[in-house]
Amino acid sequence: MTWTVRVDTGLCMGSGICAGTAPEVFALEDERARPRTERVAAHERVLEAADMCPAQAITVHDGAAVIAPRPD
Repeated sequence: MTWTVRVDTGLCMGSGICAGTAPEVFALEDERARPRTERVAAHERVLEAADMCPAQAITVHDGAAVIAPRPD
C-alpha cells in the first residue's frame, strides 16, 4: 500500500520535525520541507510527521481521502 504526501510550502515554516521523524520521506530544502517522493510506503511515521507539523503543512492521502493530520 502507498500513500501520497504533500507539503504546502506556503504554510511550511521549516521546523524540520517531519525530516527528523521520517527522514526517508521528508527533506528540508531552502528552509522548507518537501517530500522526497510524492508516493510513499504506508508507515505510521508518515502519519506522525503530519500530526506533529506545527504549521499543519503536511497532508497524507490514501486515494482521495486525507488520512493525516489526524484529529486530536
